[in-house]
Amino acid sequence: METEFIYHVTTNKAWEEAQVKQSYVPQAFEKDGFIHCSIERQIEGVLERFYQGQTGLVKLKIEKAKVQRPVLFELAEDLNELFPHIYGPLNLDSVVAVTPI
Repeated sequence: METEFIYHVTTNKAWEEAQVKQSYVPQAFEKDGFIHCSIERQIEGVLERFYQGQTGLVKLKIEKAKVQRPVLFELAEDLNELFPHIYGPLNLDSVVAVTPI
């Protein structure tokens, strides 16, 4: 599964904080050990499963080749589908677009 771009959903507030810190690490990172991402066709399902009813969300379009940490496609067993995970903080220069959801 090779793709040039991967995507991450976060809050606008968390994205603004990342710009101040010059690095992005989501709240769940400490617990999970990686940043959950998706390929484009997986976004709709991710929004349905984890973000229903939430507002102030943005979708980060990330150029995979620019990510400075390992990106591994790993199996989400409950869905039997591979999802990209970033093992470390996200460098902001890898984000090529930020779209309000």
